[in-house]
Amino acid sequence: MTPSKPSDSRLAALRSALYRGIPALLAGCAFLAAWELYVDLSGIKPSILPAPSRIVIQGWLNRESLISNTWPTLGATLGGFALSLAFAFAASILMDFVPFMRRALLPIFIASQTLPLVAIAPLVVLWFGFGLLPKILLVALVTFFPLLVALLQGYESTDRDIAELLNSMKASRWRIFRLARLPSSLPYFFAGLRISITYAVVGAIFAEYAGAARGLGIYILNAKNNFRPDLVLAAVVVSAVLTLCLFGATLLIQRLVMPWQQSGELRR
Repeated sequence: MTPSKPSDSRLAALRSALYRGIPALLAGCAFLAAWELYVDLSGIKPSILPAPSRIVIQGWLNRESLISNTWPTLGATLGGFALSLAFAFAASILMDFVPFMRRALLPIFIASQTLPLVAIAPLVVLWFGFGLLPKILLVALVTFFPLLVALLQGYESTDRDIAELLNSMKASRWRIFRLARLPSSLPYFFAGLRISITYAVVGAIFAEYAGAARGLGIYILNAKNNFRPDLVLAAVVVSAVLTLCLFGATLLIQRLVMPWQQSGELRR
């Protein structure tokens, strides 16, 4: 049997992805068509409910302002997510190597997720000013916990036989972690990564609500105050597209880091 070429595998994966996306695309088109039809037939004012076509037109006409406000939001999202990733990874290693630290820190991290962002965001802005730092901190606060839990769960999923084999070969604790526990955590890590990245953009926009000079959050706030729901929804569309792009980037990174998983999916 002739082995399949890498290009054939990529083409098959692309066809599979397109096929799986058709139902969602059809549902989205049907929803937008129904929305457009309702606005046209009901005669509702654009200041209350704009039609999708108006949102697209006004978004295009105001594209320069939307783009200029997207970059600060993207910067806060990526900066906060990078900080969240570094902190979650460091904390997970500490908690995996020192069980006492896990018992001590995990309840605190759980409690941190009960803090309402609407209450903590103004305080963070008050303490750190209106610059980029409070947005980064708030994004990190929103996104680090799913990453931490995913990593800890991934470490626990390590095959016991592999760990015992390495231990019988006198491998150090760090070597067992690097060769067995860390690779075992990759599927869990990327699952947590996808969850966190969807929260990151929302966290950045909410942080901008609390205090910012530029960004999609402040753009939405200004459009709302000017009774422009079409521009509010245009900014929402931009944030949704941004989130989908970041989500797609995590999938691409996962395919590059874990190519064997893609091969297994194609065989199924």
